[in-house]
Amino acid sequence: MPTNLSNLRPPKGATSNKKRVGRGMGSGMGKTSTRGHKGQRSRSGSRMMRGFEGGQMPLHRRLPKRGFTNIFRVEYQVVNLDRLAELGEKNITPELLIKAGVVHKNDLIKILGDGELKTALTVQAHKFSKSAEDKITKAGGKVEVIGAATVAGAKDEPQTGKSKAPSKLKKKVT
Repeated sequence: MPTNLSNLRPPKGATSNKKRVGRGMGSGMGKTSTRGHKGQRSRSGSRMMRGFEGGQMPLHRRLPKRGFTNIFRVEYQVVNLDRLAELGEKNITPELLIKAGVVHKNDLIKILGDGELKTALTVQAHKFSKSAEDKITKAGGKVEVIGAATVAGAKDEPQTGKSKAPSKLKKKVT
């Protein structure tokens, strides 16, 4: 008999009936309703915190803390050259990559040099790896860096150690 939607069945043992507790001694889950005798977990309304191990130091507190979160981290969506070559376009912009579903909207884009380029491409992105830059220019293309990739904490000019606050005007003494 051919299998179709009308005669599909789950394999034996894959499904079981819901556990119905407190339905008499004959059910095997009567009297204490699978909770056992006494103790915190047998009481109604009992709820312990996640990861509670009966008073033993829980696993999430036994393990050491590691590392930190860099609040200035800038994440890029990476796109390889072979993916750009598949698009079949000469001028590649972030809008084109979003439309093709390669990256998401508002993502910063970094082009990596995995793959080969046969044609000259003009590529606009926020960042390029050295190998990607070399391969694009070697194929006769152009690399255009979009300026939106400035790091939040970075400053354009070096600090001189002096405050940028305006100095108070001094009155001339005559």
